[in-house]
Amino acid sequence: MEFALPPVRLALVFLPFVIPICIWVAWSDMKFMKIPNKAVLAMAALWPLLGWIALPLNLWLWGFALLAIVLVAGFLANIIGLFGAGDAKFAAAMAPIFVGGDIRLIGALYATCSLAAFAAHRAMKHMPAFRAATPDWKSWTSKKFPMGLALAGMVLFYLLAAFLPKG
Repeated sequence: MEFALPPVRLALVFLPFVIPICIWVAWSDMKFMKIPNKAVLAMAALWPLLGWIALPLNLWLWGFALLAIVLVAGFLANIIGLFGAGDAKFAAAMAPIFVGGDIRLIGALYATCSLAAFAAHRAMKHMPAFRAATPDWKSWTSKKFPMGLALAGMVLFYLLAAFLPKG
């Protein structure tokens, strides 16, 4: 089974801005168990500023609808306790980047990044050298998982997939 990869133009336009935001989100969520609203707003601002450069007008407009749909779904999921409000807001802010994408690739990335982030986080939690370097991280003692780590990885790997060889 072959996935349809995202457009290279999308990756070239967004990656320089998405990389630092995703590092910020992942670090903040592991250290404080919170995704800052400023990081969410920074990610959300990328779509109106850059989306029209990266994709055709119809997909750019659908990106706003996707943001709204994911925001509503995320808040409903937050209400029933599936994940945090920061996770819901960040997922909505990054959602437009996936507009027009291969749902199989997006689903596979979500599952893979979630499992990999969970495994890596739990492994690092038990490494004395890593724990000594990050003793004040709240995620080490929290019963909750810093989902921002997985979400940040998901959007980064999606954009990087644009550079994989086709066919």
